[in-house]
Amino acid sequence: MRNIKVYLDVCCLNRPFDDQTQDRIRMESEAVLMILNRCLSDWILVGSEVIDYELSRIPDMLYI
Repeated sequence: MRNIKVYLDVCCLNRPFDDQTQDRIRMESEAVLMILNRCLSDWILVGSEVIDYELSRIPDMLYI
């Protein structure tokens, strides 16, 4: 399948950074990572100004 456009909201994009001890969270994280990996080859990951804004509001964890 070519030219599939994928939009993931900020909750999806942050899922791999959540606590992975719960099975549901770990499976959701794996799904998000598989989707992102597919966007490296076939699919097109689309963004928005809303995502840019929401991501800019997340503190940089390197400095906390």
